[in-house]
Amino acid sequence: MSEIIQQNGFQYHESSYIDDGAEIGKGTKIWHFCHIMPGAKIGSGCSLGQNVNVGGAAVIGNRVKIQNNVSVYDAVVIEDDVFCGPSMVFTNVYNPRSFIVRKEEYRVTRVHKGATIGANAVIVCGVSLGAYCFVGSGSVVTRDVPDYALVYGNPARRHGWVCECGETLPETLTCGVCGKKYRKNGETLERA
Repeated sequence: MSEIIQQNGFQYHESSYIDDGAEIGKGTKIWHFCHIMPGAKIGSGCSLGQNVNVGGAAVIGNRVKIQNNVSVYDAVVIEDDVFCGPSMVFTNVYNPRSFIVRKEEYRVTRVHKGATIGANAVIVCGVSLGAYCFVGSGSVVTRDVPDYALVYGNPARRHGWVCECGETLPETLTCGVCGKKYRKNGETLERA
C-alpha cells in the first residue's frame, strides 16, 4: 500500500521527490511520480497530478490545478486559479539545440489569473496568456492571448470570448449562466 506523506502543511505521495529548497504552500497535494526541483515556488491549495515536474525557477500561484504529465519549466510563471490540462506543454527556449546551452536565453511565459489550458496544448515560450482566457485542447499558442479570449487551433487564434465561469459569451457579452457582463476595450475584453 502506498503512503501519502504530510510535511509542513502540504502532502505528497511517497513516489515523488521534493528537493530541499522548494517552497510549497499549505493544503497543496502532490501525487505520484512528481519531481519538485530546489527553488521551485508553489502556492497553497494546489493540486499536482501524476508525473508533474516543476523547475527550480518556476513559480506557481495559489489554487492551481496541474493535471498529469505536465512539466512547468524554468521561466514559467503561473498565477492563481489556473488550470493546466493533462499533457499540455510549456517550453522555455525558442530555438533549442541539444549541443548548444541556451539557459541564458530562456523566455518568460506568464499564465495570468484564472486561465485554462486544455489537454495537449502547446505554449511556445515568451507568450502571455491573459486572465480567464481559455486555450482549447491540442492548440499551439505562438503569441499573446488577451484576457477572456477563447483560442484554439494551430496556430491558436481567437474564436470568441469566455466568462470567468468558463462559459462561452454570446454577442451581447453577458453570460447566460452567471450573468456577468463584459465590454470590449480595444482588442480585449473587461468586466463591465
